[in-house]
Amino acid sequence: PLTLGEVRMLVELFYLPYHHGPQAQHLLEHFRWLRANSLSVGVPATTPNACGGACWRGRAQAFQQLCAQTCRLHSRFVSSTRQALLYDLHPYLWDIRNMLLAASAFVLWLGCQSITAPVSLRGDAEPWVRRGGLFGELQALLPVGNSCDLFYHPPPLFPSSQLYVLRPLLPLDKVRAVIWRGDLSLWTGLGSSQQLSVAPALAGRLLGSFLSLSPEYTFVLEDEDGPCGYAAGALCAEGFLQQRNSGWLPAMRHKYPQELDTGSPALGLEALLFFHEEPPAVPLPVLRRFPSLVQLGTAPRVLDAGVSRSLAVCLLSALRANGSRGVFCQVSASDRQQLSFYSKLG
Repeated sequence: PLTLGEVRMLVELFYLPYHHGPQAQHLLEHFRWLRANSLSVGVPATTPNACGGACWRGRAQAFQQLCAQTCRLHSRFVSSTRQALLYDLHPYLWDIRNMLLAASAFVLWLGCQSITAPVSLRGDAEPWVRRGGLFGELQALLPVGNSCDLFYHPPPLFPSSQLYVLRPLLPLDKVRAVIWRGDLSLWTGLGSSQQLSVAPALAGRLLGSFLSLSPEYTFVLEDEDGPCGYAAGALCAEGFLQQRNSGWLPAMRHKYPQELDTGSPALGLEALLFFHEEPPAVPLPVLRRFPSLVQLGTAPRVLDAGVSRSLAVCLLSALRANGSRGVFCQVSASDRQQLSFYSKLG
């Protein structure tokens, strides 16, 4: 059964329509302060303002702990509550869980980014796009503008107690090696006998250009079995595509020549063709109106659409915080799986 502390937290998250319990209030206070003081992060220890960076990181850690407690509460609630109560209260707790996954990763991103441009966190969304309660106040603090479709979606018919972690891809992260070298089954469901020969090429097709040219806008979704999703973006798509076509693609063509024996006729050939075919040009009006490029994906085992939306919210927040006015993605017309994925995101 739920502990007394978990029941107290559940009550405080949904205390009164216009008044939050202490733990929910702490969540909001930490998030507001971390947003307002994010420029103090990354200050060298020898400067007078070094204490500001240490204070920021301390509050960020407290915020992360509250977010993690809420995610664990959701998991425990699903696995230990009677069915009637579960279906009554689960939609509210599921919403907050998804929102805090994105907020937690966004705070981590603010703490580890090395971008020199000033971060713009203006809340320019229309008030009517926000919901009420704690969810609405957290939504207002994420700089996603009027992308309200990402916040309005029904909960799953069959609640899952799966725990997820969403965070930025760190420079020395072991997940980076996993994505590059091996566990291709995370993204495609291939068996182990096939993945060894095809994995580097197909992984490079999926994420290689973003990891090489725009790693600061890459996020990883993890469950209890390891990495299970990613979100990657490029703030200035025009410059990113030029670098990809002039530098990264020629290097990959040299690394994976067309005559390479992939061991998997279907997927191996598909990965190689990606490197050797001329990429389609993006029309200039698209680049002018939607200056940023995004790409998202999850493993087949991720059945909860809420965490996919959290991935999107986090990536959009990071891009918009640095001035992006809009995003686009490139999808093959024959890739039904990816088309379905983006359609479900709205």
